[in-house]
Amino acid sequence: MLFELYGDTCITQLLGWVLVFAGLVLMNEIGRRTKAGGILVFVIIPLALTVYFIVANAAAAAGAPWAVNNPTVVYMGGWFHYAKLYAADIGCVGFMMIKYKWGIGKQDWFKVWPWLIVSINILIAVASDLESFFKGIAAGGLQGGWWYSVEGVWLYGGWWNLVNAIAGVINCLCMTGCWSVFSSKDQKDMVWADMTVWFIVAYDIWNFEYTYLNLPTHTWYCGVALLLAPTFANAFWNKGGWIQNRANTLAIWCMFAQVFPLFQISEKFSVLPSVYGKEAQGLAAIDLTTLYAPGANSIAENVEAVAAMSGADRAALLQTVGVVADPTMQGVVALAALVANVLCITVIIKRAMAKPAGQRNPYKYDVFVGTRDYEEARARVEDGAKFPA
Repeated sequence: MLFELYGDTCITQLLGWVLVFAGLVLMNEIGRRTKAGGILVFVIIPLALTVYFIVANAAAAAGAPWAVNNPTVVYMGGWFHYAKLYAADIGCVGFMMIKYKWGIGKQDWFKVWPWLIVSINILIAVASDLESFFKGIAAGGLQGGWWYSVEGVWLYGGWWNLVNAIAGVINCLCMTGCWSVFSSKDQKDMVWADMTVWFIVAYDIWNFEYTYLNLPTHTWYCGVALLLAPTFANAFWNKGGWIQNRANTLAIWCMFAQVFPLFQISEKFSVLPSVYGKEAQGLAAIDLTTLYAPGANSIAENVEAVAAMSGADRAALLQTVGVVADPTMQGVVALAALVANVLCITVIIKRAMAKPAGQRNPYKYDVFVGTRDYEEARARVEDGAKFPA
C-alpha cells in the first residue's frame, strides 16, 4: 500500500533494505563504542569525503569527462544534500564532545546542543513540507498537484504536507528534559533519559512522512531502514541513546548516499512510493532516473525548463513518463503523524501538570520519571550526574 514493491525486482528491493539496515546498525556500533571508532567514522571519513567532493565538483566545472558524469555531481550536487550531511555530522561530533567531555562538551550550557540541533533539523523539514504544500496547491488546487523540485524530482504536494508540517512543529515541543543529557557509565553513549518511546514513535512517524512526501525516491531506505536502525538499537541494547543513534545513522547514510546515489535509483534496488500510481510500475523497473531528468540536460537546466512550462505542458511531460498520482497514503500517514504528535504532547502536558508547582516546566525537568523507558535509561547514566531538582 505504501510502496511499489512487487514484480521481478521485489527480492532485490527487500535485499537492498536489509543490507542498508544492517549496515547502518553495524556502522553505528563502530562509531559509538570507542573514541577511535567515533573519530574514524565522524571526523576522518567526512574530511576525506570533503576532499573528494571539492575535487569532483571543481573537475566537473572544468569539463573533465570523469567528473561531469560523476554520480555525486550529477545526482547529489544540490546544496540540500551537502547541508544535510554536514549538519548531521556536526551533530555527531557535538554529541561526542558531551559524551567524552571534550572542550565545551563538559559545560552545562552545552547540554542544550542536542535539543538545538534536532530542532533545527525538524524545522528545516517543516519548511520543506510547507514549500511542497504551496507549490502543490498552486499546481492543482486543493486536491494537490505535481511540481518539479530543485533536486530534479517530481513531487506531488497537497494538504498532507501542511498537516505533516504542523505535526513537525508539535514534535519540536515534545522534546522534554532538555538539560538532562549525560554520558553513560561506560562512556559509550550520550544518554537523554527523558527522550522515551513516546517521542521516538511520534518522531519516526512524522519523519517517515516527511521523506515519503519530499524524498520519494529515497524513502524506502532513508524513511524506513534509516529510521528503524536507531529505534532498534535503543529498544534492545542502547536505552536512552536514541538521539545519538539517530544522528550517527543519519550522517552515515548521508555519506553513503552522497557517494553512491545510484544505489537508490538503480533498476534492482529502487522503490517508489504509491503516489506514483500503477502506471509507474514499468518506470520503476526500467529507469528511475527518468524522474530526475525529463530530458538529456542537467538537473539544474531541467529545473529551469520545467519552471517555465505551463500547467498543461507539465501534465503532458508527466504523461510521457507514465506517472499517475495516487496520493491516498500520503494523506493517511500525514494524519497518523499529527495524531501521534498530538497524543505525545498531551501526555507530556498531563504528566508535567501532575508534578509539584515548581517543577512543571517539561523542558527543564524530566516528565517521564517512573516509566520503564526512563528508569532503564537513567540507570545507565554516569555516577554523580546532577539532574535538575
